[in-house]
This record gives sequence, C-alpha cells and structure tokens, in this order.
Amino acid sequence: MNISGTKVVVNKSQKETFKFLSDLKNFEQLMPISIHKFEVDGDSFIFGLKGMPEIRLVLKESTEFSNITLGAASSKLSFELVANIDEIDEASSKVQLDFNGEFNMMMAMMVKKPLTNFIETLTDNLEKL
Repeated sequence: MNISGTKVVVNKSQKETFKFLSDLKNFEQLMPISIHKFEVDGDSFIFGLKGMPEIRLVLKESTEFSNITLGAASSKLSFELVANIDEIDEASSKVQLDFNGEFNMMMAMMVKKPLTNFIETLTDNLEKL
C-alpha cells in the first residue's frame, strides 16, 4: 500500500529542512493534535494517537539534504515513511511524504483512511514551518 502526500513548499532551505527532519524531536511539531505520547530514544521515536496503537519509527537511512526514511521498529508491520526534499531556492524547499507499507487486504482497508489523514496532517504542519 502506497500513500503519497501532497508536495508542499517549506520556507526553509533544503539543508535546513533536512536538518529539521533529521532531528527526530522535531516530528512532535508535525504530529496531529490528538497525540497523547511522543518520546525520542536515540535514532527512533514512539508516538501514540488517541484510538490508535503506539508506533515506533526508526531512522532507517538518509541521503544528505534530499531524503530521510523512517521505518517501523516492529517486524509485525512492515512500512516506511519517506520524506523527499527538493531544493527550490536558497530559502525554500519542496517536500513530499510517502508512506509505503506491506499489509494484507483487510488491514489495508482498515488503515488507509487514517494513514492518509495522518500523512495529510504531517504535510500541512510541514508547510506551516
């Protein structure tokens, strides 16, 4: 299952945006208002939203200034959250968040709408930076 967020303009250079997203503590600023838990632990963070199970994301890989890939810490659910960062000019960049997950058909049907809303919220909050 793939969900691509809208490409948004962030009023930060590509380098600043990359550094912002590389610091996992900053993801708390992007989370929905329904968040009830957010804890960073080294190269991972765990978050909980009301009515959803807690999820731990681990920094899997990054390509300097252009890409950050977070993945599920649990082997029970295999998915990635990928941030692609493109330079527009010295003061702005374009970011697109992509969710890629391997779910069975039933699970995909249950999580598609909440995940789409989650990606949209992260994207909207990125655009406001």
